[in-house]
Parts: sequence; structure tokens; C-alpha cells
Amino acid sequence: MTGPLLVTGFGPFPGVPRNPSAALARRIGTLARPKLGGIPVRVLILRTTYAAIPDRLAPALAEAPAAILMLGVATRAKRVRVEMQGRNRTSRLFPDASGRTASRLTLERDGPPARRSPAAASALATLRGHGIAAVPSRDAGRYLCNASYFRALRESPPALFVHIPLPPRTQRPAKAPVRPRREAPGERLARACAEVARRLVIRGRARG
Repeated sequence: MTGPLLVTGFGPFPGVPRNPSAALARRIGTLARPKLGGIPVRVLILRTTYAAIPDRLAPALAEAPAAILMLGVATRAKRVRVEMQGRNRTSRLFPDASGRTASRLTLERDGPPARRSPAAASALATLRGHGIAAVPSRDAGRYLCNASYFRALRESPPALFVHIPLPPRTQRPAKAPVRPRREAPGERLARACAEVARRLVIRGRARG
């Protein structure tokens, strides 16, 4: 039996009381279900804590998902970033949402310096083909996004991490002009990511 598509996002963390990756993960899960021919979708919103990796992510990975699409927010990013790799490194400077800092500078003592995602290049092309101005990134940071990605890439299913920027803060004018309805940027991104998820599942089937 084929495992589920696993879609992950994160909860709040210091400086980001409302993490947009959680809402995006849920929307992708809704949009992806009809595309997968009966393969279930599991949406997992992780606490932004180091403990969430062994407590929540590792058990989900143990269920042998068909593919893994991970989402996080990059507070300084201006565009969507497709992470090409996860690195075996962390930082002891930035506490997680529970106030804990990493206990050491590497995630796995005997692990490789980095784990790369073979699916990243094609996912980047898919996002761009759907009108998303995505860019490749070789540095997923030294926080929970990188830590979770490095852990997921240890498994055999295709895995990908996509960083999204914070949504812009907008002020609504007192009298907004009437304009034709257009697809909201967030919905366009969700639909593009749902297609990325579908192709990750196809990739996983081909490898299996």
C-alpha cells in the first residue's frame, strides 16, 4: 500500500506569531487530494521546536510517505525559495519557540555535510511554469527549517523544502476601486505547490 503524501508547515516562532506556512500547507493538502488518484494526504503542522523533529516528524517519516513537501517562512526573503539541500549544521544563537537552543553545531555527529534533493530542480521549473517567481537556494538557514529538511532527506521518498516570504502588510484604502477579480497570489502559490506535490508522488512511484 502506498503511503500518504506528507505536507508539513510550521507554527509560530519568535518574531512570527502567525506562520503563513501552516495555512499554505493546509490549502495544498486540500488542493492535492483530487490530483493523487486516491493516495491520502497528511498535513502535519510542526511546533517550531527542536523536540518536534523526534516527537512529530520522525514518526510521520516512519510511515513511509509517498513523498514529502515541506514549507517554512523565510522572514527576510522577497521571493519563494526552493531549497536544493539541507545542511548538517545549526546555530546556538537562536532559541526555538520553547526557548531552547541547539545543543551542538551539527545536527548529526556522523552525518554527511549536506543532503541534496534530486527533486529540487524540476520543482523549481514547475513553480516558475505556474507564474511563481521562485529562486533556487543552497542555504536553508541554521534553524528548524534546515533541521527538519536534513532529517527528511535521510529517508528514501522524494523530499522538497520550499521557503515562502512573509505576506506583505497592506492597508486597505477607505474607498477601494472596483477591479476585476484575480486569483490571489497565495492561492496561485498553493495551486503551484499542489502540482509540485503531485509530481513528487509520481517521482516516488517511479523510484519504488
